[in-house]
Amino acid sequence: ALPQRHGAVEGRADARTAVGVWAQWRQVAANRPFLLFSAAMIGSYVLTFQVYLALPLAAEAALGADGTKATSGLFVVSAGVAVAGQLRLTGWAKRRFTPHQALTAGLAAMGTAFLPLALAPASSSVAVLGALVAAVAVLAAAGAVVYPFEMDTVVALSGNELVATHYGFYNTVSGLGITLGNLACGALWDYAHARDALWLVWLTLTATGAGCAAAVAALARTGRLTVPAQAPQPSAA
Repeated sequence: ALPQRHGAVEGRADARTAVGVWAQWRQVAANRPFLLFSAAMIGSYVLTFQVYLALPLAAEAALGADGTKATSGLFVVSAGVAVAGQLRLTGWAKRRFTPHQALTAGLAAMGTAFLPLALAPASSSVAVLGALVAAVAVLAAAGAVVYPFEMDTVVALSGNELVATHYGFYNTVSGLGITLGNLACGALWDYAHARDALWLVWLTLTATGAGCAAAVAALARTGRLTVPAQAPQPSAA
């Protein structure tokens, strides 16, 4: 919807400025490896957003009126881990893993973040609080590992064309996934809470992380996350 701007790029007219928004979105929607990667990553956003849904519900169920204070503390822990650890965790992952391995490991770790809650006895508020802190810390650390490689993969799969449009499409898919995922998680919470079986929620979230990791690993193994190198083009005389 912004005004068209025409100019020269590397000595030639940029034809993409004449392409409409819908044509750009059709081009992105035809990028099958990118779509598969976007679908594989939806679960990671559902897991991340449980800091605002399932974890506060667990704090309220275990601590009652003090659940609100505990939730505020969980936000502080999450932010603190992200701020203090982002650069260190990214550097550590770069030294030890390929980008696709870092994505797979980070996604698997995001799922395992919920295991302490599945194992903590519901009758012990101290145990549940400790499990909540552990879950938030691991979730934030794993997200810090995943995020840079995730964004790099989006750029790589875009082929360095319409990068912002690919990001917009990716975030739209993620947002829709978060909405549907939170609806499903809320329904599962009601079902499990009524039957005193909250472990079902946590194991489902753990399985979600494992599924995302397996999907990304499968895409990497089949070469769908690797952009083939372009043959060098002869320069104009």
